[in-house]
Amino acid sequence: MNTQRHRSTLLAVAGTALALSLTACQSDTDSGATSAPTTSATVASSPATAGEDTGTSGATGAADSADATGSKGSTGTSAGSTGTSAGTTGSTGEQVTASAPVCTARDVRVTAATQDGPPYTHIVLTARNTTRHSCRLAGFPHIQFLESHKKDVPSVAKSKPAAPVVLTAGAPAYALVKLSDGGVDEDNEPVSAFSVMLEGDSTVIAVTAPGSDGIAVDPVKALTGYWTPELRNGADDF
Repeated sequence: MNTQRHRSTLLAVAGTALALSLTACQSDTDSGATSAPTTSATVASSPATAGEDTGTSGATGAADSADATGSKGSTGTSAGSTGTSAGTTGSTGEQVTASAPVCTARDVRVTAATQDGPPYTHIVLTARNTTRHSCRLAGFPHIQFLESHKKDVPSVAKSKPAAPVVLTAGAPAYALVKLSDGGVDEDNEPVSAFSVMLEGDSTVIAVTAPGSDGIAVDPVKALTGYWTPELRNGADDF
């Protein structure tokens, strides 16, 4: 009887122990289950944190990239500025003058027109660029009015411009030319055509004299001004 009771007690204790063990296991399992989501959430937040880090790195990378791009952009801008500077330098008179080729007889068309009213003591020569590129018209027109007078008409120094004239496509330049003093007793000779040569070019350009009767020239009094972008009062009065 005691043995039976003792055995029952042992069974009860064993059952209790088993229950406690199961409860503990269950508790551990529950705890593990609870812990697992927590760990899972932490892991899930880790990518988020990593994402933030990555994002930060991305931002840093973007910033670095932007800086790098900016640097390159700056270099490009600098190059652009240099190009602009070169372009600006290129657009100055000195640089353009240095780079523009000398105008030749093929580049310009030279015509003559009377200046003021009778007696016609002056004419104006116009040299117009007929090409699609710029050219440099230096010096003054080398004019010979008469076959019997082979010397070039003298130039007037005060009409010389500060820099050689650069003609863009279609642009004109002018030179005032004195024919005579307009005196009745002058030793004038009629001229219906005359020759002109440009500075740096030996090609002879035949120019038709203005007017139906031509012009009257005193070879002793004749003078020519330099090529200028426009006729200027004072400097061209001779």
